[in-house]
Amino acid sequence: MESATTQRSPAGTASGAPLWATLIATFFGMGRLRPGPGTWGSLATVLLWGLASSQIPVTARVWATIAAAVVVTVIGIPAATRVARASGLKDPQFVVIDEVAGQLVTLIAVPLTWKTYLAGFILFRAFDILKPPPVRQLERLPEGVGIVVDDLGAGLYALAAMHLLLHFRLLIP
Repeated sequence: MESATTQRSPAGTASGAPLWATLIATFFGMGRLRPGPGTWGSLATVLLWGLASSQIPVTARVWATIAAAVVVTVIGIPAATRVARASGLKDPQFVVIDEVAGQLVTLIAVPLTWKTYLAGFILFRAFDILKPPPVRQLERLPEGVGIVVDDLGAGLYALAAMHLLLHFRLLIP
């Protein structure tokens, strides 16, 4: 007999997943917002990281952003796996912890200004939606790994684009 936390829930819900996994995977409910839960997850990340990083000394921000992305990824993969299993969906739209991880990658070594954070938000959402190669192929990885890692790939594309814009002064912080 399966316990209540391992039983499959109705398609599109995470009610069979442990509470911790649901809270993490939906980024404390941001994934339930409509329309475009991924956009809401990314926006919440930009706003919260902007506030948090403003309290971190400038010399420590790069490493703090990397550490935050790693922690979100390490916790997000098992959470996404459990919620996806419970929902019966391969990549549920309401799982947005992947957007949190990818958005944080985009913001590595980016000056703390509204222009750079807005550009980072737009760039990440564009690469996450378009999924250029090999990002789309990363979705084929199993369970939470595939859910999260493709967004890390989109975040790397957005990070590269952001730093090119900054380097060539096409974006002035």
